[in-house]
Amino acid sequence: MKQLTAIIEREGGGFVSLCPELDVASQGDTVDEAHRNLKEALELFFAAASEQEIEERFHEEIYVTRVEVAVG
Repeated sequence: MKQLTAIIEREGGGFVSLCPELDVASQGDTVDEAHRNLKEALELFFAAASEQEIEERFHEEIYVTRVEVAVG
C-alpha cells in the first residue's frame, strides 16, 4: 500500500480530483465519486505502467499548504 495526495476541487457541475505525485487525474459528480474514481485511475496506472515510468513520474516531495495574499 502507498499513501498519495488527492486534491479535489469543484469544476462546473462536478469535481476534479488530482494526485500531484503522479500527475494522474479523474473526475466525478460528487467529492466521494471523484475520490473513488481517482483511486481507480491510480490503481489502473500502477497495474499498467512500467517501473521506469512510475519512477520517472513520481514526485516524492509534495507539499500542500495555503497562502494568504492581498486581493484588490
